[in-house]
Amino acid sequence: MTVSGGFDLRVEPWIPVRLLTGQSACVGLCELFKRAHEIEDVEIPVPPAAAGLMRILAPIAARIAADGGDRLDDPDVAEDIDDWFDLRERVLKAGRFDPQAVDAYFGREDLEGRFDLFHPERPFLQDPRLMAECVDAKGAPNPSGVNKLVLGRPTGVNGAVLFGHFTDTAPVPVPAAQAAWHLIVQLYYGPSGQCTPRRITGERAGSCDAAPLRKSVSYFPWGPDLFTTLVLAVPSPQTEVDWEAEDACPWEEDLPAPLEALPPLTWPGRMLTGRFRHAALLVPSRDGRTVSDAYLTWSTHEPPQKARDPYQILDRRNDGNFQPREADGARALWRDLDSLLLKDSRQDARRPPALEHLPRWLLPRLRVRAYGFDQDGQQKDSVWFRATTPQVLQWQEESDPEMAYHVKRCHTAAEQAGERLDFAARIAWKIATDSSVDPSPKAKIKLDARKPGPWACAALTRYWPAAETAFWQLTEPDRTTSRVDRPFVDAALAALDEAIGQANRADIRVARARHRARGLLLALLQPSATD
Repeated sequence: MTVSGGFDLRVEPWIPVRLLTGQSACVGLCELFKRAHEIEDVEIPVPPAAAGLMRILAPIAARIAADGGDRLDDPDVAEDIDDWFDLRERVLKAGRFDPQAVDAYFGREDLEGRFDLFHPERPFLQDPRLMAECVDAKGAPNPSGVNKLVLGRPTGVNGAVLFGHFTDTAPVPVPAAQAAWHLIVQLYYGPSGQCTPRRITGERAGSCDAAPLRKSVSYFPWGPDLFTTLVLAVPSPQTEVDWEAEDACPWEEDLPAPLEALPPLTWPGRMLTGRFRHAALLVPSRDGRTVSDAYLTWSTHEPPQKARDPYQILDRRNDGNFQPREADGARALWRDLDSLLLKDSRQDARRPPALEHLPRWLLPRLRVRAYGFDQDGQQKDSVWFRATTPQVLQWQEESDPEMAYHVKRCHTAAEQAGERLDFAARIAWKIATDSSVDPSPKAKIKLDARKPGPWACAALTRYWPAAETAFWQLTEPDRTTSRVDRPFVDAALAALDEAIGQANRADIRVARARHRARGLLLALLQPSATD
């Protein structure tokens, strides 16, 4: 197909933003960097696309941000970490990206056409070879379908129609700007398992590995304007990468060789944009304003490169190793605060490197932005989310250890009350519905994990919003105290009563069940439970 016009991401308005004035706008890459100091937030309505976009923007920011001829991505400056932090400080105090530096980067001759979503030879973040390599047994093109590209659309003959009447037999084209968002999601969060087969040799392979961010949550230091946010998103050079090899992003180098060894991991480009496991190709409409089809397949079967993602919390597993914290659509961001404020050495979670060594003069103005995608490891996508804290980074342990540990105490108390509420509600349901159970306070009750009853879920649904309110009240500067458990126990008691319901309490067994459950919760207030 001949496309009459491309879609140049440098100038096309494909990134929705909110300006400091409160107005909404859509910008291309050039305008985004030139006006970053005027932009308050990125408003892409697909959070995993925003998380991937931040990883694309960060190395570009490192290429552009400079002072006195030194750039943030300069390996010579990075040899001395203090020199690099000093350079970042000077860049931040400049308050904006240099428009000439923006034009110089996006106008590089070697990058001509590399930001065009539909360029015939080097479409942005895509592999044009898929048109010839993704074919059926007869050699005919075998695309994956535009519904496979766009998250939320059903695929296959049994796909449920949830958000619109999209079927594989009558696919609806997607606007080019939205296709760019979903392309980013597929590369960073795509599934493992069966995919559109790709024939490079005689073998027609059709399986791929999970994308590097699948089922994870990302945390970014969020400044008062996008310029500050992007500069702080540039990862510090304290990472294990190949410092001898030249760094490059996918749009800055040749197409990858799918059957050869992976290029060395370098900072910051390949670390943030060079670990994709999927390959994609968008098929545009004739006028280049929509995408009518897409190819999605594997990009490599080489073992994934190990890299410490700078925006993820690492949790210690039972075997002692660490893994990225998994996204949970039912878990509010405040429950992660102690892992964002405390140093790594003091707990079983490691703070994201992007939240280390932040400028102290900026801390009172910095928030944390979280982007998460609740998925399984293979094909199931549950829910995505975006959340932002208040200005909490001023409470980091290095700056305010008393407040950092107060936050940890509050979070621990909230989690203990939540766990006890779940257990108590299950116990109450068992007593109320099983006549063979002894309801006395000291009697042992055996629970069946397959039959939790409805009270536990209902109680927790009511508890966590109330616990969040109590948490923020307890973390007000004049409310710090060593005893923080009472508000969370009170919230759990109220949630339990609401879950059981007023009408049920007249039943003698329900009354006994409620009494036993309330006793389990009140036991948290005994000194032995908190000391």
